[in-house]
Amino acid sequence: MTSEARQRIDKWLYFARVVKSRSLAAKLAQSGRVRLNGDKIDQPSRQVGCEDVLTVTLDRKILVLKIVGFAERRGPYSEAKMLYEDISPPPVARDRTATPALAPYREAGSGRPTKRERRQLDKLKSSDE
Repeated sequence: MTSEARQRIDKWLYFARVVKSRSLAAKLAQSGRVRLNGDKIDQPSRQVGCEDVLTVTLDRKILVLKIVGFAERRGPYSEAKMLYEDISPPPVARDRTATPALAPYREAGSGRPTKRERRQLDKLKSSDE
């Protein structure tokens, strides 16, 4: 497509594989969780062009994407990745001495023991008796 080309934001989000379906892309746009060049979007029919910057708030992360192209269909990930440039800031490392108002931080694997670990604990406890 030419540099003057435009596409609906819900179609672009779907073709760029940001969301799994076009209806989810429309809901994302309607809910105000997408910003186009800093302005909130409230309609999935909003047109986007090349060089526009999208800020998409997903469940656990924020994506900042610069649009560099368009597609006619939802292709494989390798094609979808060529539609945008990811300019998202790197994730911030959590401070372990954070304020108590935040949810407590838990190391990966330090939670509930696995089945194997439970068996080892039971074996250890039964050998003590």
